[in-house]
Amino acid sequence: MSSIPMPAVGRPAEFSRRWRAVLLAAVAACAACGIIYELALLTLSASLNGGGIVATSLIVAGYIAALGAGALAVKPLLTHAAITFIAVEALLGIIGGLSAAALYVVFAFMDGSTWVLAVSTALIGGLVGAEVPLLMTLLQRGPADPTTDIATATGRTLANLTAADYLGALIGGLVWPFVLLPQLGMIRGAAATGIINLVAAAIVSVFLLRRVVSPTQLVTALCALCTALGLLATLLLGARDIETTSRQRLYADPIIAYRHTTYQEIVVTRRGNDMRLYLDGGLQFSTRDEYRYTESLVYPALGNNAHSVLVLGGGDGLAARELLRQPGIGTIVQVELDPAVIDVARTTLRDANGGALDNPRVAVVIDDAMNWLRTPHPQLRPAGGFDAVIIDLPDPDTPVLGRLYSTEFYVLAAHALASAGLMVVQAGSPFSTPTAFWRTVSTIQAAGYAVTPYHVHVPTFGDWGFVLARPGSAAPTPGMPGDAPPLRFLNPRVLEAATVFSGDIGPRPLDPSTLENPRIVEDMRHGYD
Repeated sequence: MSSIPMPAVGRPAEFSRRWRAVLLAAVAACAACGIIYELALLTLSASLNGGGIVATSLIVAGYIAALGAGALAVKPLLTHAAITFIAVEALLGIIGGLSAAALYVVFAFMDGSTWVLAVSTALIGGLVGAEVPLLMTLLQRGPADPTTDIATATGRTLANLTAADYLGALIGGLVWPFVLLPQLGMIRGAAATGIINLVAAAIVSVFLLRRVVSPTQLVTALCALCTALGLLATLLLGARDIETTSRQRLYADPIIAYRHTTYQEIVVTRRGNDMRLYLDGGLQFSTRDEYRYTESLVYPALGNNAHSVLVLGGGDGLAARELLRQPGIGTIVQVELDPAVIDVARTTLRDANGGALDNPRVAVVIDDAMNWLRTPHPQLRPAGGFDAVIIDLPDPDTPVLGRLYSTEFYVLAAHALASAGLMVVQAGSPFSTPTAFWRTVSTIQAAGYAVTPYHVHVPTFGDWGFVLARPGSAAPTPGMPGDAPPLRFLNPRVLEAATVFSGDIGPRPLDPSTLENPRIVEDMRHGYD
C-alpha cells in the first residue's frame, strides 16, 4: 500500500504550524498510551504472577529491547510514513487495549499467562518503538525556513518530538495509578487506553493526512479504526462480566466482595460459615480456624499487663477484636496502608471481627507502617511508648513488603515500644518457607532485640510461626495475661510447646534482611528448600 508523496522540504506543504501542534499533541497522547500499556503489563504481572524483581526487570528490559526492534523494523516503511503510522496506531490500540483481558482470561482458564505476557510486551514495545521514526518523518515534511540549515531544523524537530513524547509519558504514568486503575480496573483501564490511542490516530487521519494519502487509503484506514473502536467499546462494556467470570475461576468458593485498589486486589469468598480473605490471590485467613492464628499472634505480646497496643497491618480487624476482649487495654492504634481493607473489614468482615474497628478504643490510621513509625505522633503515642507492638503484615514476597521485614523497620518499631514492652511479628511458615522464617528471626535480632520464636498449627496454613521480641539481651518467655478471657485454642501449655522446633525446621544462622539488601524477598521466591 503506497501513499501520495509528501511535499519536499522548502515547498508549500499541508502542515502549517497549527497542524504541527495537533500532530505533537497526538504524539503526547500516543506516548501516554504507550507508557500505560507497559504499566498495565507490570500491574498484571504483580497481580497474576506475584510480580517481583525478576519479572519486573524482564518486562522492562523486554519492552525497551522491543522499542529498538520496532524502530529498526519500520525503516523500510518510512517512505509511506502517513499510512504506516495509521496502521501502527490501529494495531497498537487493539493489541494494547485487549492485552489485559487476554492475560486475565488465559491466567484464569489455562494457567499459562507467562507466554501471553511475553508476547504482549514484545508486540506493544515494537509498535511503540515504530511510532517515533514515523512521527519524526511526518514532522519534518513541512515548509522549511530558508534561513535554517537542515541539521538545525532536524534538531528542532527532534527536540519538539522528544518533549511531546516525554510529556505524554509523564501524563500516562500519573493517569494509570491515580485514575484508570482505581476507577476502571485493569481490563477496562487498558481498553479505555486503547480507545484513546485509536481516537488520536483518527484525528491525525481526518485533519492532517487526508491530503497526503489517497481517498481509498483514508477510507480504509478510518474503517479499520472504527472497527477497532467498536471492538474495544464492546470490551469496555462487557469487561465486568469477563472479570467476574474469570476471577471466579480462580477461587473455589463464591466471591462475595471484590476491590481493586492502588495497592492490591482484595477478594472475600464465602461457602457456608467459612469466609476467606485474599490479598493479591494470597489467603489471609479463613473463619474456620483464624482464631488459632489470631490468639497466637495477640496474647503472647500482652504477658506483662499491657494497656496500650500498636497494631501494624492487621486491617481485617481480627487482632483488634482480640485486644478488645483483654481487660485493661484502653488504647489500640491500628495502622493500615489500604483504606479499602478497612472498609471491607467494617462491612463484609464485620461479623468476623465483631465491629472492632468502630470501637472508640481503636484509632484507625491510614498510612504506610514505616512512614508512620518515622513520624512523631504525640497525640497517638503514649509518652513512654506502647506496651505492645503487634506486626501483622502480609508475607514479604515483593520489595515493597520486604522493606517492612528489614532491620531498619524493626529499629523504628523499637522506638515506638516501651522499655519493658513486647513485640510480636508474624513470620511465615517455618516448614514451607524455613529460610524466610529464620531470616526474620535473624533480622529482628540484628535490630537489637532478644527473641523467642514459636509456631503453631493452623489447618488452613499448616505450620505457622511468630517471633516474640523485646529490646535488650534477655529473651522473653512466652506467656499469657493472667486475666486473659476464655480462648478456644491458646493456653499456657500450648504456648510452652510452641517454642520447641524439631530438627527438620530448626534454627538457621542467617544474615539479616536490610533495605539495601532485602534478602527475605528472594527467600520467599524460593519457598520451601
